Amino acid sequence: MNSSKSKKRQRLPVRWLEETRYAVPIPKDEKQRLAALQRYDILDTAPERNFDTIVRLASHLCNTPIALMVLIDEGRQWFKAKVGVRLKETPRGLAFCAHTIMQRKLFIVPDMRRDRRFAKNPFVASGPKFRFYAGAPLITTDNRALGTLCVIDKLPHKLSRKQKEDLMGMSRLVMTELELRRILRDRAKTTSATVA
Repeated sequence: MNSSKSKKRQRLPVRWLEETRYAVPIPKDEKQRLAALQRYDILDTAPERNFDTIVRLASHLCNTPIALMVLIDEGRQWFKAKVGVRLKETPRGLAFCAHTIMQRKLFIVPDMRRDRRFAKNPFVASGPKFRFYAGAPLITTDNRALGTLCVIDKLPHKLSRKQKEDLMGMSRLVMTELELRRILRDRAKTTSATVA
């Protein structure tokens, strides 16, 4: 991913992304899911070491060049932490992770070029030509899927049973970190309100 050719591929024209839409599923609890996401007050925040570490670990353990912590809002998927890509977000209409948040288990596509749901997606058919995807949903205590912890490769790929378990475990670790972050933020607000 460090070659100049690879770097050029990452710089996708914004206009091209905005004009491209694919049908992605929308959860039945979308309104409640978006409200849950807002409670964490994390969208568009700066990188944080704990999340970066988890993403690097996911890439290493799953032996993939790309790993992402993805949060999905109404119109986009935003990358809180990332390894192997330069993009900060993509339209939701292009999001592999939009399929992952429809379930509560690991979602794996060994070869996206052979899967009709993804074969024509620009990230598969052209652009970076992704082939493998595995995503673990980030599930709140009230069962809302905020996004995913996912790994991606440019080659068809398989995960061992241990790698699958580890990816799901790391998604739970992401949620633990998100909960801790939310609690500390809420306490800080309460403390500052009391002092004032």
